[in-house]
Amino acid sequence: MFRTLHPNIRIRIYTSFLSRIVGSAVFPFMAIYFTREINATVAGILLLIQVAVQFLTGLYGGHLADIVGRKRLMVTGEVLKVVAFSGMLIVNSPWMTSAWITFVMMLLIGVSAGLVNPAAEAMLIDVSTKETRAFMYAINYWAVNMSIMVGLIIGGWFFEAYLFELLAVLIGISLLTLWMTAVRIIDTYVAKEEKSGQGYGLKPLWKSYQMVMKDWSFLAFTIGGVAILAIEFQRNNFISVRLERDIPSQMIDVFHLFSFQLDGIKLLSLLTVANTLIIVIFTAVVSKWIKGKQEQPIMYTGFILFGLGYAFMAFSNNIVGLFLAVCVLSVGELLYVPTRQSILADIVDDSSRGAYMAVNGLVFQLGKMLGALGLIVGNIIGGVGMSLLYLLLIIAGIFFSRIAIRKREPHFELTPSNEQI
Repeated sequence: MFRTLHPNIRIRIYTSFLSRIVGSAVFPFMAIYFTREINATVAGILLLIQVAVQFLTGLYGGHLADIVGRKRLMVTGEVLKVVAFSGMLIVNSPWMTSAWITFVMMLLIGVSAGLVNPAAEAMLIDVSTKETRAFMYAINYWAVNMSIMVGLIIGGWFFEAYLFELLAVLIGISLLTLWMTAVRIIDTYVAKEEKSGQGYGLKPLWKSYQMVMKDWSFLAFTIGGVAILAIEFQRNNFISVRLERDIPSQMIDVFHLFSFQLDGIKLLSLLTVANTLIIVIFTAVVSKWIKGKQEQPIMYTGFILFGLGYAFMAFSNNIVGLFLAVCVLSVGELLYVPTRQSILADIVDDSSRGAYMAVNGLVFQLGKMLGALGLIVGNIIGGVGMSLLYLLLIIAGIFFSRIAIRKREPHFELTPSNEQI
């Protein structure tokens, strides 16, 4: 069935898979890189700036995708990516090292992602049908998880000693994805006259979001989602730096069959792989179990398990305990992700679903910003303090989500009677 998908879909899944493998071997560990080269506080500020740049570029990139076209914007972003990775390679080579130029190149990568991602997502919708869309996103979901898992394994074992080589491979893959995007992607989108005549200003973009910003129940649900995602992004920020600092290098013997050297970075990669494997293996099982059950209690239970797992990871150095915490948070993730998406579909206004989902997509970037901010806060309050902060974020996630649902409940109750009149 994969071969029946539009060629653009297949090419996008290929390019995304390749990019994420090497990208996941480098970028999740950049908090450690900047902490080592500069310090933890500055590292947090730099990562926060990088996320903010990608966040703002993504807003504008979605608007540009409707004006200049999908393929043109994607090719531009891929070119910027090659330039940025080349710059990172030069300043992390045996001949010179510069954390500040590396940061500038990461900003350029953020701009590239802000241009490519909205255009690519729009293109997938353009060339898919209602019948193929579910299968398309299912394949893409598996590809994303598998590529991240493989990349994290590579990064955990080779980032410290072979950053130059990883960046060289990343450039090669970026050149390949640029070629595939420029040559193999078919430009099927033609901007409508009213879209192409809007120009490149921010005013048309702002108008499309004004109505969404007045919907307080949706905004409350969004805030709840940001609170939960802020916990998830601690793994690649505060938790990664804490594990690298607090877990000493040690020899691990596995049932007297083989042994290996383990440190904080390698442990982080193994914990993330365990999380990804649990998600990949059990998603279908849990989704089937959830079907037909009340969604709100399952979502709130997922929030609690998810947050408790991360709260333990914020301070504990017990390796077995950390893997058990990953199991707990993975179960929480399996419970809350599908139920939250289903509830979200009920909350958004169907007549303006595009604008609502565009704003909902910003939850990811806001969560990343708070994740980077956690590196700064964690340097001040420590692991136990961060653990308590995660518990507060769980409460905030449940509180704001519940407010949103309660505000919408009267509307849902009146809908049937309105149809009968």
